[in-house]
Amino acid sequence: MATVYVREQGAVVRRQGERIVVTKDGREIMDLPLIHLDQLALMGNVQLTTPAVALLVQNGVDVVFFSRYGKFRGRIVHTGSKFARLRHAQLRKMSDKQAALAIARAVVAGKLSNQRTILGRQIRDMPFSPHRSRVEQAMREIGELTLKAKAAPSLDVLRGWEGRAGACYFGALRMLLAEEWGFRGRAYYPPPDPINALLSFGYSLLLKDVLAAVQLVGLDPYLGFFHAIEYGRPSLALDMMEEFRPTIVDSLVLYLANNEILTRADFVWTRERKRPVRLSDKALELFIHRYEERINVRVFHPGVRQKTTYRRCFELQVRQLAKVILGKKASYRPMTIK
Repeated sequence: MATVYVREQGAVVRRQGERIVVTKDGREIMDLPLIHLDQLALMGNVQLTTPAVALLVQNGVDVVFFSRYGKFRGRIVHTGSKFARLRHAQLRKMSDKQAALAIARAVVAGKLSNQRTILGRQIRDMPFSPHRSRVEQAMREIGELTLKAKAAPSLDVLRGWEGRAGACYFGALRMLLAEEWGFRGRAYYPPPDPINALLSFGYSLLLKDVLAAVQLVGLDPYLGFFHAIEYGRPSLALDMMEEFRPTIVDSLVLYLANNEILTRADFVWTRERKRPVRLSDKALELFIHRYEERINVRVFHPGVRQKTTYRRCFELQVRQLAKVILGKKASYRPMTIK
């Protein structure tokens, strides 16, 4: 999939024949042949003309909207679902408490397993120290909580184990980052430090791609099994994101921070209560580039028994869930790393 981000504030996305062009102040800054375009991400004050919308929708191009600094806003959906049978089965599966709980357990177990693996990779060459001991302790606790999650008797208990594991995990990430980053644990609404700003932006990018996979397969993205159903919340997409958060976003943030590819100088402290820190334009562009590189890395997927991109893995995992929902597969197997 070719994804193009339009970040130029005040730009206009227009139709020109069977092509999409992006202009600003009458000057063309992008020319996008549709044959090379699968997803168009618009960030901030970018206008989209009606003829351009019609052409993009007609050609099945996914159009996604973000705030200027990366908060996911929404997307243009082509039509209502053509997958009535699948969505009916999804509703029935949600109504079966034990079946729904089994899927939720697998979702959480996959996430926790990958969190533990990411921590183990980070300390592989770390000399013995109090920080290493803290990380190892967190790994042990996450391992124990993974076993508890697999046997959780209810969604409320499962959410409790997942929350405890998250506290252990992000507490360990603090040990893996230089003190100057000011990271004290996962915090959002709003992110108070650069690492949390990177995590939030990364999760927004991941959400857009997982949500696209859910819609492609035909499931209802708002009817999840683990995340509570709330107005406007794509609960199923959030469910399917869980196993990929550590492997795609968290590992990327650690890599960029610990290798000084991004530094504190790449962030802006705004003194605004709603957004105290944000990425600079340069950092935003770099992070998008590295994220796209990351999801196009080829890895082995057990379902197809061959290497494919992480982006394709999103879809394969959703298709696997669809088989479970339709009764064609006994249980959902999250994609875990070693």
